Amino acid sequence: MAKEEKEKKEKKKNSWREKYRFTIYNDTTFEEVWKIRLTRYNAFLVVSFIVLFIIGSTVSLIAFTNLREFIPGYPDSEMRRNILMNAIRLDSLERELDLRDKYFANLNAIISGKQPVDILATPDTGKKYSNIQFSSIPEVETLKTEIEKEERFNLTLPRLTEPAGLAGLHFFPPVKGIITAKFDPRAKHFGVDIVTRPKSPVMAALDGTVVFTGWTMETGYVIQIQHSNNLITVYKHNASLLKENGDYVRAGEAISVVGSSGEMYTSGPHLHFEIWYKGIPLDPEKHVLF
Repeated sequence: MAKEEKEKKEKKKNSWREKYRFTIYNDTTFEEVWKIRLTRYNAFLVVSFIVLFIIGSTVSLIAFTNLREFIPGYPDSEMRRNILMNAIRLDSLERELDLRDKYFANLNAIISGKQPVDILATPDTGKKYSNIQFSSIPEVETLKTEIEKEERFNLTLPRLTEPAGLAGLHFFPPVKGIITAKFDPRAKHFGVDIVTRPKSPVMAALDGTVVFTGWTMETGYVIQIQHSNNLITVYKHNASLLKENGDYVRAGEAISVVGSSGEMYTSGPHLHFEIWYKGIPLDPEKHVLF
């Protein structure tokens, strides 16, 4: 009995090595066209290789071609584009909400007589600042010299009808140019539009603290500065902003660059400049010589 079982196992083992012939004949002439000889082991290897090749080819086609879009539930190119745009809009919305919160926090701090939020940055103790060497840029030095030369003998307009509390204030002109749109509260134009050279620097009118920097669809890049005596100056349609919320600026210090940003109320590079006193708009031409 044990011998028979051993013979069966030996026979079964040898059957994997027995050779089989697969032949194709011509049905008319019975001529042998093609033949192949394989053992069961070799046939198993060939079938396994073919199956793996088919699986690999299918995975590659799905992963690296557009065939994956035909899979039910897989997003197409338009849906992926919408997902990406929604993510970008969400990121922009979060940034705008963060800027709004900082603006209100700074405004409340200034009204309460406290120090604005985030005006001081925590120093990085991991860097050695004593080894830093500052070098001047020739273009910046040339621009600074030209601005100082232009503003050397600048005088502000006399204020015959200025509100009480503004006596003695000398507003620094934010830009030099031509006024194309005057102050008109009835048309809800609470400032003046000044056309000047593109990419010209915009200067702070008075010493103060930046309480808002951001972008709006109507007026593009906007920066607002809170001054003493309940004064706020607003600068709109900038190409870029040079200051951030909480920064303290001096009169005549560059805060932005003239541009034409915004999808409304702009037809070319200019600066829209406003002065607000205790929540009431003032005519900038009565206080500043442009």
